[in-house]
Amino acid sequence: QVQLVESGGGLVQPGGSLRLSCAASGSIFSIQQMGWYRQAPGKQRELVASITSGTTTNYAESVKGRFTISRDIAKNTVYLQMNSLKPEDTAVYYCNALIYSGSILRDYWGQGTQVTVSS
Repeated sequence: QVQLVESGGGLVQPGGSLRLSCAASGSIFSIQQMGWYRQAPGKQRELVASITSGTTTNYAESVKGRFTISRDIAKNTVYLQMNSLKPEDTAVYYCNALIYSGSILRDYWGQGTQVTVSS
């Protein structure tokens, strides 16, 4: 079994910053990709940012220049630094990872962490 545990969400004023963390643990052979998705009320879940095992990154257009994804391979942890936050960034943020557990590649999700941007 593999678990993803997120932390770092909360309430922040517009223009502020937050840093999300997601640590993977359990029966991990290798991690191919990690990323963050978000889902706002009444909207579909969308990709925010992702990073491959080779550290190639991908960002949603709406967060480019404001958010930075990074990864600590030794700790099986991915981070999302969010700067210049806007009210429209309010959502539940979910960690996602593509992990080989043995020879099987599976898609794993964290439980979600709430980010609220409001004055």
